[in-house]
Amino acid sequence: MTSRTHDAFALASLVTVASFYPPEHLNLMTLVVSVIGADIGALIPDMDQGGNRLWDLLPAGDRVGRILRRIFYKHRTLTHSLVGGYLIYRILEWALIKFLNPAFMDPQIILVSIMIGYASHLLADSFTEEGVPLLFPINLSFGIPPFKSLRIKTGKWFENIVIYPAVWVYLIWFINLKKDVLVGILKGVG
Repeated sequence: MTSRTHDAFALASLVTVASFYPPEHLNLMTLVVSVIGADIGALIPDMDQGGNRLWDLLPAGDRVGRILRRIFYKHRTLTHSLVGGYLIYRILEWALIKFLNPAFMDPQIILVSIMIGYASHLLADSFTEEGVPLLFPINLSFGIPPFKSLRIKTGKWFENIVIYPAVWVYLIWFINLKKDVLVGILKGVG
């Protein structure tokens, strides 16, 4: 999937999860950082590519991206696996608690938001021909549907004309369906 489709999947996933599991306490800073965090989480699995948009956001990101591309040796390896997801979770869990002030924002909500974005990326990529190597380093990719010939090609017409708009249609429909819960979350923002 392209980065814009991953961004849309991440937002739709965050809104969906938040409506079913609304946070008990949420301030404005945590809300804003959580939405941004879900978007960043959706970009993290592709950090093994030198051209990832995430590298454009960081100082010296191009250099770091080129180095990591050599370390990972190819796209969709560790960062698209369950082991990679666990490692990212543990690193972020340590870093967010260490560097974010809990008096201003809730590191746990932000961590969950980033991981929702991360998981949404893996789910979205499972619809592509390549699938995702969830059990990396075992050379086995998983995809939806299980037959590779029925999956979509990244960046081609079906993703751009059907999948991407469908995610936004779903998001609008879902927000309308769960508007009472979502408005309640926003009203609780202090």
